[in-house]
Order: sequence, then structure tokens, then C-alpha cells
Amino acid sequence: MEKKKNRVWEFIKRETVFAAAIAAAVISAFFVPPGAAYLAYPDYRVLALLFCLMIIVAGIKEQGIFTLLGEKLAKRAGNSRQLSLLLVLLCFFSGMLITNDVALLTFVPFALELLTLSGCKDKIIKVVVLQTIAANLGSMFTPVGNPQNLYLYTLTGMSLTEFLLWMLPLSLLSLVLLLVALGVERPVPVQLNRREERRLPEKKKVLCLAALFVLCLLTVVRLVPWQIVFLLTVAGIFFLDRSLFQKVDYCLLGTFLGFFVFVGNMQNIASVREMLERLLLGREMGVSVAASQIISNVPAAMLLSGFTRNYKALLYGVNIGGLGTLIASLASVISYKCYGGLADARKGRYLLSFTLWNLLFLAVLLLGGFLLLPE
Repeated sequence: MEKKKNRVWEFIKRETVFAAAIAAAVISAFFVPPGAAYLAYPDYRVLALLFCLMIIVAGIKEQGIFTLLGEKLAKRAGNSRQLSLLLVLLCFFSGMLITNDVALLTFVPFALELLTLSGCKDKIIKVVVLQTIAANLGSMFTPVGNPQNLYLYTLTGMSLTEFLLWMLPLSLLSLVLLLVALGVERPVPVQLNRREERRLPEKKKVLCLAALFVLCLLTVVRLVPWQIVFLLTVAGIFFLDRSLFQKVDYCLLGTFLGFFVFVGNMQNIASVREMLERLLLGREMGVSVAASQIISNVPAAMLLSGFTRNYKALLYGVNIGGLGTLIASLASVISYKCYGGLADARKGRYLLSFTLWNLLFLAVLLLGGFLLLPE
């Protein structure tokens, strides 16, 4: 019994946001008894697209496509500044398509390996911190870059062009800030040591996964029904590589379900709905940034979206709000765990550097966000 309790506690600590979402849904059910209305709460299109994107990107990552690309680009780096720039921008641009967490899972370990091989271990903390910021900020440009974007994009029914135009100014400002942060570094010549040959991707699998990914993108822009893509993805992965079903973050899907129920119930409690609407009125971006620091930006987007129609300010807030604390964007925890796995990791120094850089980017982008929003 004691071992079972320990396992449950370890799971809760590991999946805190999921546990909180389920707890919130259960508690809210005491105020709004379960019924047929609950079936209308979830956005099944968002859940299906999240599942498809996660499993397809997991398959592409498994084939080593991203690492192979990174290695080819890294060979062109002649000094430490160019190498740092490459490693950070890989996270920024790849996060737009493969999501911020996958970008970090792929390129942070890659960075740790490359910087060690090139004799630039002293650059590791700064590069990994900026990679984390880059992945979080690069992912905000597209609807598929992170879960909160996909959710809000689907909820609002806006066009892809409108979404991209909304996010373009902040994305460009983010890119400029990253270039400035990396540009002040003094370049030191580097030479990458020869590395062992990696297994080449399987062409058939890559082509099938790429085709499914394109179908997902067509579904995002509402050209293909999500039901068809979901069925094709499940069938395709079943015959292609069934082990990929184990790579899906089912706790993230469960988190979405939990918050769908919680938000749906809160909207049905008049006093709560009115209070949250008053709190958000004219303060959508500031409140969503603050909420993200405590509960992270995905739950913040889901919770607050039910009580405002100022979606541009909310979209800005939950994306900028991914900066700040370590849990503001749960993707940031990935980098911290990767760095913490090093034998000589200096976690205190990492957290200090992470906090300072995040606060700096947060301040500038928050100012930029307020200037971009209409009066």
C-alpha cells in the first residue's frame, strides 16, 4: 500500500498540471452536476489535432531528421558565436512547426553535446537558457507552435493570415532581441571533433509521416475535416510504427479535457462568470501574463478564454507569459531537466541566468505587446 501511495504521489509531482486540471474539474462538478451538457464542453477538433501532431512529430523526431539537419548546419559554424546563434535559432524556427517542447527535447541535448565537443562548455548555460526562450517565442508565431495557440486559433475561428499578422510583430521583436543577446558574445574559434555516424532515416517512414503532417496543417487551416485526418493518422501510425502511440503526451490531452470541464462549469455559475469578466475587462494581457506565471500559459489560456472576447490581448498575454518563472511555460522545465542531468551541472546558476534573461525579454515584449494593442 505504501509503495502504491508513493507511486501516486510521484505521478502527481511529475504531472502537476494534469492533476490540478482533473481536481478542478471534479470540484467544479459539485457546483454544476454532471449531465448531457458536459459532452458539449470539449473542443474535439483541438483534441484530435493535438493527438495527431504529437504522434506525427514524435515519429519524425524518432527518425533523427532534426538532429541530422542540425549537424549539417553546425559544420558551417566557424566560431562560438556562430555556433550559439545556430543552436538558438534552430529552436526559434523549428518551434513554429514542431512545437516548443519538441524543439527543446531535440536541440537542447544536441547543444549540450556540441558545446562539449567544441570546447565551449562555459557557454552551455547561456545557450540553453536562450534556446528555451527562443523555442517559447518562436512557437508563438503559428497556430501549431504550441497548445495554447492551437486552442485559441480553433476557438476564435480566425483565418491563418489573420493569426500570422497578429503574431508577426511580436515574433520579429523576439528575433531581434535574441540576435542582440547573442551578438554581444565574443567569438572564439571552434572545431568540432569527428563524431560517430548516425543511423540514416527510413525514407518510406519519413515520406508517410510528412504526408500526414501536411494533412494536419491542411486541417489547421480548415481545408480538410479533422475527423478524416484523425482516422488516417491512427490507421497510418498503426501500420507504420505502433510504438509511437506510447510517445503521445496523454496527460496533456487529459489536462485539456479537465480544463474544458472546469471552464464550462465556471461559465454556468453566474457569480463566477461575472467576477472573472470584470477582472479581465481591459486587462486581458496583464492578467494572462500574471496567471501564466503561476499555473503556466496553457491552463491560463483555457481558463481565461471563457470570460473575454478580446482574443488578441489574450493571445499576446499567454504567449508573452511563457517567459518569467520556470513553470510559466512547461516546455522550460524540459531544458532545466536536460541541463540538470549533466554531471557538473550548476543548477543555482542556471536558474539565476534563466530568471534574469526571462525577465528582460518579458519586460521588453510586454511593452511591445501593449504598444501593439488597440486603445
